[in-house]
Amino acid sequence: MQNFWNDADLERSVKEQCSSTEMPTELAELVYASRLLGSESSLVMHGGGNTSVKCELVDMVGNRADVLLIKASGVDLSRVSGCDYTPLRLGPLRKLVELFSRNDLVSEEALRRFSSKEFKHLLLLNMFSLTDHMAEHRLTPSIETLLHAFLPHRFILHTHSFALLTLSNQPDGDKLCRETLGENFGSVPYIKPGLGLARSAAIVYEENPEMKGLVLQKHGLVTFGATAREAYSRMIEAVSTLEERIAVAGRKSFPSVTLPKELASVEVTAPVIRGACVDEKAPGTREYHQFILDFRTSPAILDYVNSTDLAAMSQKGAMTPDFIIRTKNRPLVVPAPDAADIPGFKAAVHEAVQRYREEYTNYFHAQQEASDMRVTMLDPLPRVVLVPGLGLFGLGKSAALAAVNADIATGTALAILDAESVGTFESISDREAFEIEYWDMEQAKMTKVHHDVFAGKIVMVTGAASGIGLATAKAFRQKGAELVILDLTRDALERAAEELGGNVLALTCDVTSRAEIRLAFDTACRRFGGVDIIVSNVGAAIQGRIGEVSDDLLRKSFELNFFSHQSIAQDAVRVMKLQGTGGVLLFNVSKQAVNPGPDFGPYGLPKAATLFLVRQYALDHGRDGIRSNGINADRIRSGLLTEEMIKARSTARGLSEKEYMAGNLLQLEVTAEDVAEAFVHLALEIRTTGSITTVDGGNIAAALR
Repeated sequence: MQNFWNDADLERSVKEQCSSTEMPTELAELVYASRLLGSESSLVMHGGGNTSVKCELVDMVGNRADVLLIKASGVDLSRVSGCDYTPLRLGPLRKLVELFSRNDLVSEEALRRFSSKEFKHLLLLNMFSLTDHMAEHRLTPSIETLLHAFLPHRFILHTHSFALLTLSNQPDGDKLCRETLGENFGSVPYIKPGLGLARSAAIVYEENPEMKGLVLQKHGLVTFGATAREAYSRMIEAVSTLEERIAVAGRKSFPSVTLPKELASVEVTAPVIRGACVDEKAPGTREYHQFILDFRTSPAILDYVNSTDLAAMSQKGAMTPDFIIRTKNRPLVVPAPDAADIPGFKAAVHEAVQRYREEYTNYFHAQQEASDMRVTMLDPLPRVVLVPGLGLFGLGKSAALAAVNADIATGTALAILDAESVGTFESISDREAFEIEYWDMEQAKMTKVHHDVFAGKIVMVTGAASGIGLATAKAFRQKGAELVILDLTRDALERAAEELGGNVLALTCDVTSRAEIRLAFDTACRRFGGVDIIVSNVGAAIQGRIGEVSDDLLRKSFELNFFSHQSIAQDAVRVMKLQGTGGVLLFNVSKQAVNPGPDFGPYGLPKAATLFLVRQYALDHGRDGIRSNGINADRIRSGLLTEEMIKARSTARGLSEKEYMAGNLLQLEVTAEDVAEAFVHLALEIRTTGSITTVDGGNIAAALR
């Protein structure tokens, strides 16, 4: 592993951090070292690991005290800042060292039962009030706080190095690590983070105060030093030594299973898996808690998922306890998807998920009884799915969380291959895994995330680069949906994606092309796992006197204003039926469908057909749990009703533009945002289908019965 420490970069980083805040120089140096560690995914992943520094600070009333500054719980080291460190008084914490380092004073069982409430109360009592704005950003102290407090070193770094875990997660892991790292590193048997681990680490350190670090068996690697550079360099040196030991063993050849003659594509497989890994929100509603999927594959991942030993290897448990709260202790393994038998694959996946649910439920009840922990069972659904022949999927309530789980699963797959090449991979026990998974100190990392009403839902919006389409995309994004936005031009899409922010899939698509529509859906399935809500919004107000209009113009209008909606809906139904969890089709129709205007026949005729299309989908696919509804809007500033058209029409009627745009019963202009909110409303109406909602401020001539 390369050492990226650079004194010039350090100096710039410290100057930048300290110039804008009252940050201690020591903390600025720690932030620099921590970001270097965070940039190495094989060391820490998504909030894993922690770092600390001990220094003297001044409190709110001018008193000086020795303080431990430790990275707050759940903060990602790659993006850490000085504000992400929680200050605690060292004096009272160090007194615990004297008390708990004596073996005869407290039993192991007492340490095990040292409750989370007591632990948090202990930390909160010793929080230190700073004089600068860091105090305004105070976060929850790390669960490893006592480990850092019990060790005397100024700078302490803790990672979940995959190289370390490859060797420590073995039946003879202690021996392997000692042989590789030598006497410079102490060895601490696996103990749940907290007081017990801190005490054990302190005892091991006292046996050899000259050591450079600690191996926390089946957990992680700790290095320390008088400076941030020393602690960091020791970490990189130790990991490099571990990597060299693994390289000497070489990668074992793993026999592969026999795969189907033709594998189903990721685009077909993902919706099937996504549809199986759901929970109904309430009995009989056919509304589901769903996940976003993140697909990964590589030659090494395929070596893993195609192995004849996959079922055994993958079920041994997590590489490190820190992963369990995100990915659960075990992934789901499904059969290889046979392109010649998708119904059979779908049935097998549902059976595998049901078996996973039952096994997880049995695990929960058995371990709850054994541990006497009074906790409520989490959902029994997998967060990682392994698919022979294809690769693996990470599952999460958002695209970001799915990507985190896919990252962890990818790293775990490679580390298990290495571990099995060195010897035999071994994780912690089910009892130990349960105590971590249901420890509220760990759970707190996940419960900080707020999930809105459309979390886990994938929404596709056509014509999304401007007007009603962009407003609709924004409305769904604000409520937690993942977005697939389609439009004709890349530049417009990029501007829209920038406005929307976040993980948006922006695709150029001519909706009159069946091939481009299919490609858009395939891309959405590969990226997110499927689709749930379609807003078919594209249209153009093509004009002409119906008795004089050319066939070519009329056909062109039908291609855009009718057939594009049919093509989008057909592909949506295909994917939704693979998922088996229903879905929502939403169409932007028009008041022209029921209240035609002079010389607008080429536009109104296909819109009238689209209105009928809405109801036909409701009639034919309600049995599939797919709802179909439409919006009839009028006089919305957009690509259809341009500023030039507004000016011409208002002038022709002898009205001001304001009077023209508010020419309805309510005398209010209707906006794209109003239409967007109507689409959101219809998406939430779980018992409404075949409905046309009018959004026009009131126009009796355009009202439906």
